[in-house]
Amino acid sequence: MKKVKIKYIVDIITLISFLITAITGLAMKFFMLSGVRQGRFQEFLGIQKDVWSQWHDIFGIIMTIAVIAHIIFYWDVFVCMTKNFFKVSNSENCEIKKGDE
Repeated sequence: MKKVKIKYIVDIITLISFLITAITGLAMKFFMLSGVRQGRFQEFLGIQKDVWSQWHDIFGIIMTIAVIAHIIFYWDVFVCMTKNFFKVSNSENCEIKKGDE
């Protein structure tokens, strides 16, 4: 598989896991308040708080792994952009390689 396709898959996994983590976090924060007598037996959309919490944790871990993979794949870009950001006015610009296929 080409490196570009792998990067795309990692980016999609990061996006999906972020969205699920955000949705579950918002649902728990605003629709299943802490300190309510029902505790973990609270429900939103027919799903108990414990299940929302498990999904939130699982997809948070997946997102963390995907972000680490993303940083590894784009490390050259990060280094080059940092060099360009802090460059001395007379020095050359760092160029990012195109076509990592």
